[in-house]
Amino acid sequence: MTRPFAPACERNAEPILDRLRTHLPAQAHILEIGSGTGQHALHFATAMPAWRWQCSDRNENLPGIAAWLDDLPPERRLEPLALDVFSGPWPHARYDAIFSANTLHIMPWEASPILMREAAKCLRPGGKLLIYGPFNYNGGYSSPSNAEFDGWLKQQAPHQGIRDFEAVDALAQDARLRLLEDHGMPANNRLLCWQRENLPA
Repeated sequence: MTRPFAPACERNAEPILDRLRTHLPAQAHILEIGSGTGQHALHFATAMPAWRWQCSDRNENLPGIAAWLDDLPPERRLEPLALDVFSGPWPHARYDAIFSANTLHIMPWEASPILMREAAKCLRPGGKLLIYGPFNYNGGYSSPSNAEFDGWLKQQAPHQGIRDFEAVDALAQDARLRLLEDHGMPANNRLLCWQRENLPA
């Protein structure tokens, strides 16, 4: 099949990888939520051979993701999982980290607490949740381009929109995820990193 391609993934893959390297060990098992085209997965797994990168997304996106993963050696290729944040099924495995890029402003806001709660369950103690994308702060846009992007998102679908950092962090805290870093990224994006506290088994 023709591989799906997102120019933004091509641009932001290396800056994101630089930040992931600061938070994750050279050997790690990582779940990606909303793998989209699959470009990030191939880039990160190629750059870090000891990362076991597990893609997931809604069913309709899995063939495109698989097409990108075909470039990996067979022994390192993990079949992408069907995962809808609302309905699951969420994996039973425990991961060292969970990563998601440009998903919170696409999903309905009601999906955000589910994502935080289920991600916390899927993380090992001390595991990290890393989320990339644009965020608002103190109820306002962080740049004119983000304001324009938010307007475009809402024209596409009323449930979409840039989320408030404070509201997202409150959901993370409710799921016993502690913020470690809020790092500025190119094009007015952020890389947020939370760490899982000890949770009951």
